Amino acid sequence: MKVNGVPVDPPDAAARLIDYLRDDLGLIGAKEGCGMGECGSCTVLMNGSPVCSCLVLVGQVGDGEVTTVEGVASGATGRAVQEAFVRRQAVQCGFCVAGMVVSASALMAEHPAPTDEQMRAGLEGNLCRCTGYGAIARAVREATR
Repeated sequence: MKVNGVPVDPPDAAARLIDYLRDDLGLIGAKEGCGMGECGSCTVLMNGSPVCSCLVLVGQVGDGEVTTVEGVASGATGRAVQEAFVRRQAVQCGFCVAGMVVSASALMAEHPAPTDEQMRAGLEGNLCRCTGYGAIARAVREATR
């Protein structure tokens, strides 16, 4: 498999993807919030689609590609999303931000100018307990410009 474009050879196919990313590779951007795929804090891209890494086993990735927030942030879209989150004050505790940035980047790859409905659908798997969603929606809209 590849992680952020770099080939890796995970030692344990039965390990959860989030544990492998954080513990073995030191990619700590994805956070484990609920461990049940409900909060979205651990969202990464698997072959371009957002998934909760707490629910994916390393072996399920196979020869695929995983992109973490660190990988997303190295691209223009990811940087634009992160900068818009800061400018629009869509970050408070920061726990959900990595998942939001990954999901928003995937949304923008599919819909460069998403409608409000597409934005809600693209971010629906990510929960934020601090900001409410107004600032987040404004940040994503700004990043699409």
